[in-house]
Amino acid sequence: MNTARAARLTLVMILSAALSACGGAASSDRDVRPDERRTTIWDLFRNNENPNNTVGVNKYLWNASLDVLNFLPVQSIDPFTGVIVTGYGTPPGGGRSYRATIKVSDPALDARSLKLSLQGPGGAAVEPGTVRAVEDAILTRARQLRIQDGRL
Repeated sequence: MNTARAARLTLVMILSAALSACGGAASSDRDVRPDERRTTIWDLFRNNENPNNTVGVNKYLWNASLDVLNFLPVQSIDPFTGVIVTGYGTPPGGGRSYRATIKVSDPALDARSLKLSLQGPGGAAVEPGTVRAVEDAILTRARQLRIQDGRL
């Protein structure tokens, strides 16, 4: 056997051993830490989440909306989409009745997560200042609930 052929054979065996050692470790699940998850392009096509277990709304905004607008009768409520629809009611000390539709669109405690629509009798428009005051009251109450919960 000549020297060049022996050198090539040795190189092929070393590379084969190195390559086979790498292949076993990469496919092993033991290398993945519990807090890390490997993702691939195929994860885009999988629906691994159970829609019955995920609620994508902020609980503080949700509860604050119900607290602040407690004088309005609730017609429909859906925590999975974040929509609360109320009937007409008159606020304490007020003479005009309102109805509201609230949408909490995000799990973040943020003003952008809250959408409020107020209507007067017969679908009459409500002054923007009134809508802003109700939104501010809901956001303030949500912050209070968060502080009470101790999650700062």
